[in-house]
Amino acid sequence: MADLRTVWRMAFDVARIRGLFPALGDGWVHLDSPAGMQVPEQVATAVSTALRAPVSGPGGLFPASQRAEAIEDAARRAVADLVNGDANGVVLGPNPAVLLDRLAEALGERWLIGDEVALSRLDHQANTVPWLRVAQRAGATVRWAEIDIETCELPAWQYENLISHRTRVVAVTAASGAVGTRPDLPRIIAQAKEQGAFVVVDASSAAPFVPMDIAALGADVIAVSASAWGGPAVAALVFADPAAIDRLPASSLDPRATGPRRLELGGHAYPMLAGLVASVDYLAELDDAATGTRRERIATSISSAKSYQAGLLSRLIGDLRQLRHVMVIGDAMRRIPALAFTVADRKAAEVVEDLAEHGICAFADDTPTGVFATLGVGEVGGAIRVGLAHYTTAVEVDQLVSALSR
Repeated sequence: MADLRTVWRMAFDVARIRGLFPALGDGWVHLDSPAGMQVPEQVATAVSTALRAPVSGPGGLFPASQRAEAIEDAARRAVADLVNGDANGVVLGPNPAVLLDRLAEALGERWLIGDEVALSRLDHQANTVPWLRVAQRAGATVRWAEIDIETCELPAWQYENLISHRTRVVAVTAASGAVGTRPDLPRIIAQAKEQGAFVVVDASSAAPFVPMDIAALGADVIAVSASAWGGPAVAALVFADPAAIDRLPASSLDPRATGPRRLELGGHAYPMLAGLVASVDYLAELDDAATGTRRERIATSISSAKSYQAGLLSRLIGDLRQLRHVMVIGDAMRRIPALAFTVADRKAAEVVEDLAEHGICAFADDTPTGVFATLGVGEVGGAIRVGLAHYTTAVEVDQLVSALSR
């Protein structure tokens, strides 16, 4: 067993990974990954290279136009490899909020009074607000899956009563970027499919930490955001069935648009798409021992990162619970390396200010919507949010605990 552990540690070399991030040289402890990881050098290089190269719009016979088409195609294939999907079903856009809003408008156009949509209190507003707006306009009923206030779990059993033959869409997160909870997606999706509902999974927070497989999950659409793993400000919707896109009302300004372009409004920022490709390649290289196709290397690498971060997260949570004045919010069994906590008799903003004086990046959150509103965190001065990244070390975790203990 010792030999196997040694091989694993060599495969996921956090020191090597840190060397890929120029931004880490600023001297700060970056526990701010819930807002997006720092950018690897290869991503910055890909973007700057594409900015310097002649790139035009697609559809021309000259090299600059053909380069644009090649970058766009490579971006769709990269996202498809990330979630084990079909490149023909990858819709590209600036961020998940914009794309999910566009999807909600397209799906909700045919909703009628009496139709229903199932949302969850665990989800980010990007995957609730668009559905709420469309439901209100159509006269559809919104049903909410509640979280367990003690554990921050999203019990899957409640979906048995939430979903019916009237349910048109079930929108649920793959993981909460606020408290880290990972719902039991297979069970939730299975219940949705029994009633013929369309399932939209927001994997924006989960994709950097959990291997995603749209075919295995059974979801109809998965949303991802490249900035979550150090990529540029680009997001994607991946349809399990690419043909489903052509059955939706189009958003494109081009009346001739087919396939993914039907839900893409205007042209793309091609340097950003080049950076997206480089960021997915970065994910595939997290584990030195990963071999095979890019999809296979991604699955291996993210699994290795997941194991490494699970150890760090367990250490962090254990140490924080030893501090009597700190309360960790939630105790979910399955989670990503993101967590929130409160400090007795201190407002979150004050604590974050103190952490900044110790060179530690963290967020204060008293948002009156979403999971923290459900938990009533605003009544105690808000919550402090932190998250571990691929480049986070045990020393940095100890620095946070030490600062809080003082």
